[in-house]
Amino acid sequence: MSNSHPLRPLASVSEIDHIHLLSEQLGALVLGEEYSDVTFIVEGKRFPAHRVILAARCHYFRALLYGGMKESHPQAEVCLEETRAEAFSMLLHYLYTGRASLSSAREEVLLDFLGLAHRYGLQPLEDSTSEFLRTILHTSNVCLVFDVASLYSLSVLSAACCSFMDRHAPEVLNSDGFLLLSKTALLTVVQRDSFAATEKEIFLALCRWCRQHGEGPETQEVMTAVRLPLMTLTEMLNVVRPSGLVSPDDLLDAIKTRSESRNMDLNYRGMLIPEENIATMKYGAQVVKGELKSALLDGDTQNYDLDHGFSRHPIEEDGRAGIQVKLGQPSIINHVRLLLWDRDSRSYSYYIEVSMDELDWVRVVDHSKYLCRSWQNLYFTARVCRYIRIVGTHNTVNKVFHLVAFECMFTSTPAVLENGLVVPSQNVATIGCCASVIEGVSRSRNALLNGDTRNYDWDSGYTCHQLGSGAIVIQLAQPFSIGSLRLLLWDCDDRSYSYYIEVSTNQQQWTKVVDHTRMACRSWQTLKFDNHPASFIRIVGTHNTANEVFHCVHFECPAQLDTQVTEGSPGLDASDSGATSQQPRPQRASHTHGLLPSQPSSSSSSQSHH
Repeated sequence: MSNSHPLRPLASVSEIDHIHLLSEQLGALVLGEEYSDVTFIVEGKRFPAHRVILAARCHYFRALLYGGMKESHPQAEVCLEETRAEAFSMLLHYLYTGRASLSSAREEVLLDFLGLAHRYGLQPLEDSTSEFLRTILHTSNVCLVFDVASLYSLSVLSAACCSFMDRHAPEVLNSDGFLLLSKTALLTVVQRDSFAATEKEIFLALCRWCRQHGEGPETQEVMTAVRLPLMTLTEMLNVVRPSGLVSPDDLLDAIKTRSESRNMDLNYRGMLIPEENIATMKYGAQVVKGELKSALLDGDTQNYDLDHGFSRHPIEEDGRAGIQVKLGQPSIINHVRLLLWDRDSRSYSYYIEVSMDELDWVRVVDHSKYLCRSWQNLYFTARVCRYIRIVGTHNTVNKVFHLVAFECMFTSTPAVLENGLVVPSQNVATIGCCASVIEGVSRSRNALLNGDTRNYDWDSGYTCHQLGSGAIVIQLAQPFSIGSLRLLLWDCDDRSYSYYIEVSTNQQQWTKVVDHTRMACRSWQTLKFDNHPASFIRIVGTHNTANEVFHCVHFECPAQLDTQVTEGSPGLDASDSGATSQQPRPQRASHTHGLLPSQPSSSSSSQSHH
């Protein structure tokens, strides 16, 4: 039943909204002599207007028409210089009605209209016009739009233009609009690593621009944008030299650089397609080396088993084997994702290299000494490359490297790296991040990593190990540089624990990062230490004031200090100083066994977990 008063009308009836009538009726006044008290003269055309309407809609006209200058006088005539009549007519219509029909206007009028919106400080109009221009970019207009966007410092529109020109570089270079670019805009375009035309195409286009604008002092600055060492010797001698636009010394320096530099040190250009996997057939990528090639780039990350759904190569000590992907064109990448075969508990080691010519390779990821499993999220300094190879160096089960999926892209998402390893800010010890508990006892697998800090009691919700025997070990999907951890020790009574924590990248060499063996610790533990590379974290309990078992409810790596304990958790946040917190005690379970938190009898302490 409605709670509204029976005599009170519905909101849709009580609220009158006749804005469309207001717009229509004010719009009828546009360019009308009736009631007008100011006239604008634009390109010789007269535009009668109503100063109070313009002043109410625009701060610029308020200052102009009511500021005490001659334009403030009744029936004043105002000449507007550097303004086009067609664009000004559109502006007046917008000021009176709040509407503008952009799709019916010619492109040059739209750019003039955008200029007026910018000049008169009409930010919503400027934003809307910029947004529309982004939708109609094409080869013939993008240079002109970019020049205007640069002039008015419209960063979003400028970025859209640059992105379009990057994707259509050869066509843009041959367009008439390219010859009309200002020098500043021209250099902004062609100096980008992502402007992916050939250097010969860029050189010839800049030659045309210099002839169009007259060869003078600007020519030398413009020609410095050409990356001469990327051109072949034949191009430098037969195309660049006859032009006379590059000095013989600059040509010789370029030849010297090309002959003495390693190939991957040359300043290559590459296609930039942000936040999208380019290792796909859509973008022309293909697997050129490795066995069972067809499975790697098919996008299927679910259907694989012992026999199908992966690519592979034999692991050889000389490293000559590998799985190699050829991208459709030279591209800028800084992020790779791999899915290592993970239908059992095996781990792999590997490295990744990139190249432009399949001869000179640069190693961008080196996990050859680390144990890794399942999904790998890898970041490195952005590089231009055409070829990527993944070389497996170790498999804990056999001598074959198995790769289910490969993705690469350029991402603007920042990743902090230390010695080539990601320094994570978010918790990577989660099931979603492919971490797992490989040692320790629990009623449910990976209970330590499921994020549940609320539902635990005497009988479940924790992971444990017998003191003096074994440990709790977490394996992360890949090595990270870790400087903090966070634990929730079982805290349903007043007991305290002692423990230490070690980290490793290979399960052979361990480094102790936390030593609380001489401390009485309970509930939440926030632990900070110097950054260490870690694929494995081993938590070893050394004492429990209640029995001979160490119990841990929750684990984070790194510590998420800004997260709150799940509402209703028995544990209250405590520092790693072993502070004691008081909390409600749940009812003790009616049955006991050796790894329960309850105080064991002498006969039950050696029993195994159910």
